[in-house]
Amino acid sequence: MNSIAQQLKARFEKAFTSAFGESYADTDLMLAASSNPKFGDFQCNAAMSLGKKLGKPPRAIASTIIENLDIADICETPEIAGPGFINLKLKPAYLEAQISEIAADTRLGIEPVKTPQRIAIDFSSPNIAKEMHVGHLRSTIIGDAIARTLEFQGHDVLRINHIGDWGTQFGMLIAYLREVHPQALTTADALDLGDLVAFYRQAKQRFDTDETFKETARQEVVKLQAGAEDTRRAWKLLCDQSRREFQVIYDLLDIKVTERGESFYNPLLPAVIADLTELGLLVESDGAKCVFVDGFTNFEGEPLPLIVQKTDGGYNYATTDLAAIRYRIQNDNAKRIIYVTDSGQSNHFAQVFAVARKANWIPEDVEIIHIPFGLVLGEDGKKLKTRSGETVRLQDLLDEAVVRARQVLLEEILKKEGRQETEEFIANVSQTIGLSAVKYADLSQNRASNYTFSYDKMLELKGNTALYMLYAYARVQGIRRKGEIDFDNLDAGAKVILQSDAELVLAKHLLQLNEVVNAVGADLLPNRICQYLFELGQKYNQFFEQCPVLKAEEPLRTSRLILCDLTARTLKLGLDLLGIQVLERM
Repeated sequence: MNSIAQQLKARFEKAFTSAFGESYADTDLMLAASSNPKFGDFQCNAAMSLGKKLGKPPRAIASTIIENLDIADICETPEIAGPGFINLKLKPAYLEAQISEIAADTRLGIEPVKTPQRIAIDFSSPNIAKEMHVGHLRSTIIGDAIARTLEFQGHDVLRINHIGDWGTQFGMLIAYLREVHPQALTTADALDLGDLVAFYRQAKQRFDTDETFKETARQEVVKLQAGAEDTRRAWKLLCDQSRREFQVIYDLLDIKVTERGESFYNPLLPAVIADLTELGLLVESDGAKCVFVDGFTNFEGEPLPLIVQKTDGGYNYATTDLAAIRYRIQNDNAKRIIYVTDSGQSNHFAQVFAVARKANWIPEDVEIIHIPFGLVLGEDGKKLKTRSGETVRLQDLLDEAVVRARQVLLEEILKKEGRQETEEFIANVSQTIGLSAVKYADLSQNRASNYTFSYDKMLELKGNTALYMLYAYARVQGIRRKGEIDFDNLDAGAKVILQSDAELVLAKHLLQLNEVVNAVGADLLPNRICQYLFELGQKYNQFFEQCPVLKAEEPLRTSRLILCDLTARTLKLGLDLLGIQVLERM
């Protein structure tokens, strides 16, 4: 089902062709939702821009457009305002028919895309032998929300977890563990991940200060790359242990990913160097092999190379990223490749993409995008850290959110309503609220911006929060229970009746979901869904306060029940696209 805007656009395009000829078929219609309801629902401002071209007054042009415009089934008679604005007001009968149509559709009127793509999304990407921290939060949940939206649209999405499971750090850690805790290299889970992280820090300090140890670590890397059995076994144990710890958080956040770490691409790296050499793009600089591309300079204004092979013959992130691009295009057949990382990596990816294009590895029909995001800040406006100055563990952050959600549930909801609930109910609702609050607080921000992390703000009952959305959904379910309503078996032939302003406003907003989902599929900004849901919650609450539902007489009662159910289904779908579960009762 096309959105209202799409339907109007098609009618106006026909009108322009009829009025001014085929050459005006692609005219910018300047058609948009009205910013002020007193001017109607939509406004077309194209007449002003056509004044000079047609040599006529804009009001006369607007009049000609209206004469050729066939929208009597959608809108009231169009009005010309000011110098030539065309104001449009939607007919209640049209809105009623549209609401009935999407209410009968399990996808709420959102058709799958006509040309689905194979899309690879690279997100989350923690490092082995390190705990997931707050820095992984944004990549993980932004990437998941984008993946969910594209999947709902009908695209074939490959969710790639490009974990850091290869390189110098493993030689360093294995060499150190051989000295201080050799059992960890032969026995599964001989160390807790937290202890492993501590040993990693000690190994890094030793690596930076002890030349003999540094050489030992490098030899371990050589053995790892050569496939030495004991080193490979040790590496696999470390990876398996970290992987299990990561999965605990992924399960908690309901994140699905396909692991494909740096080690996956290791066999492909020599071919990257060979092909760049054959293309004549490699330049040796201070012993390293580099590629120079226009537009990249250092602080001194000198050309900035992308190093793809170090002086010691080793490879780096850039080499792996180039191999990954080639694999995702050639083997995964991805037509759209999306990288979800912090904005600090923007220059790196810009260079990598530029080199891949210079090598003609990216076909014209493949789109590669870096989705940058800002920092998570503490309430002091600085990068979020613990009191001791350490990076906040993601597990600790999520646990604290659940604890605080429990306090809100007990004090702000159950106590005020005088309710007693089972421990199972309290634990389940607290976890859902806490995790939803963390996700929603992040996703409701423009991803490119930094945002301040505040448990108090994200757990507010009012405002643009997950709790507000969950409460709105639960309110509809409360109507269902109180009236013993079976929403699945409402009168199939019941007519939707939109009489009051609150009903009309709610209906118009419900019909905008299609546009919002398609916009997010295009610009990859999940905060659009959050804003839409927040406004939906507000409009539903106004409807709920002004329009009796269970006490209304038929046929108005069933009509309003349809609006309630459609609102709940819309909230549920929108929240699901954000990776948030709803609650039937709070």
